[in-house]
Amino acid sequence: MAVYTEVPDDALAAFLEGYDIGRPIACHGIAEGVENSNFLLKTTEATFILTLYERRVNPDELPWFLGLMQYLAARGLSCPLPVADRHGRTLRELRGRPAAITTFLPGKGAVAVDVDMCAQVGTAMARLHLLGEGFVAERPNSMGPQAWTGLLDACRARGDELRPGLVHDIGAVLARVLPAWPGVGNNPTLPRGQIHADLFPDNVFFRDGALSGIIDFYFACTDWYAYDLAITINAWCFDADHRFMPARAAAMTAAYRHVRPLEAAEDAALTTLATGAAIRFALTRLYDWINTPPDALVTRKNPLDYLARMEFFAAHLGQEFPA
Repeated sequence: MAVYTEVPDDALAAFLEGYDIGRPIACHGIAEGVENSNFLLKTTEATFILTLYERRVNPDELPWFLGLMQYLAARGLSCPLPVADRHGRTLRELRGRPAAITTFLPGKGAVAVDVDMCAQVGTAMARLHLLGEGFVAERPNSMGPQAWTGLLDACRARGDELRPGLVHDIGAVLARVLPAWPGVGNNPTLPRGQIHADLFPDNVFFRDGALSGIIDFYFACTDWYAYDLAITINAWCFDADHRFMPARAAAMTAAYRHVRPLEAAEDAALTTLATGAAIRFALTRLYDWINTPPDALVTRKNPLDYLARMEFFAAHLGQEFPA
């Protein structure tokens, strides 16, 4: 469930008076997502998404996220476009929460992933990276390598409740990955810019087999482009039994290269980046697993899904990427 703050009809009507998007017809909560309260908003003019940003989101960063979405949408990326009110504001307040309205994208998130979908995602990701080059404002990656040791320490007391030795196993791989990370010590830096950093199947819409849009930019940041590719390979290129699907990864990387060729240093770092991406999601899921009450509205995600990915890529550290 992803509606934590309800919006009564009278509050919605008063809120929409500040926009030129018509009168409200219907507003229904959207179950997908875990961070914010999302509503499908239908007005006399069109269909929109209304988002109320909950306490886990830093409101000071919202202008950056909305600005990036505006920038990318204006340059042809199919992503939600923040809607400005009559005073030019895209961020307002509703029910005591920061709130924004964005355009509605048709399509649904990927359920049964296939090779063709992976190729389309590779193309769209490369376009996002290139289109975002002129957006010069930066947002550091708050979930980058500098955060992983602290997350692991925060999980030490109870992490092994999920599986004996879990904390040790993650820590052992982390100790190998951090010194090998791009830009650390003598390791070369990589091309960087605005990345999505959360390009999971539920954040990519398809319609009639064609990619129709990318949503949920609220983990976007400024980081290595190849790290975004590594995150996305983790998310799309394993099957339900957590087995690596090399054909999917090959299709995704080939399609990406066709739009934005990878530099030699990016190729050389890809296995390290993929291992680090698996650690990042294993740790954040483990932290949430420990600290989220079982009866909370947020659905906890199993960290062991990403432990399997971490173990696969860690077995290839120092080698050519296995796809």
